[in-house]
Amino acid sequence: MIEPNFSSMGKTELRAFVIAHPDNKTAFRAFVDRFTSEASPETFDIPKSNAEIEEVEILIKQKLEQLKMS
Repeated sequence: MIEPNFSSMGKTELRAFVIAHPDNKTAFRAFVDRFTSEASPETFDIPKSNAEIEEVEILIKQKLEQLKMS
């Protein structure tokens, strides 16, 4: 079987291919590479207290409101 050109596939199409061909490691790697290349490099520490958890919840709600308005 000739491999499709994964770099020319859209993310949705590549995801569908990976789901349809779960043993295709090349397709899986292409999908993971694409996903990680588009992911934000920003990382966050795990909240260590209830106050930090509440702060994170507030920040998430604010971000969701921003996304709704845009």
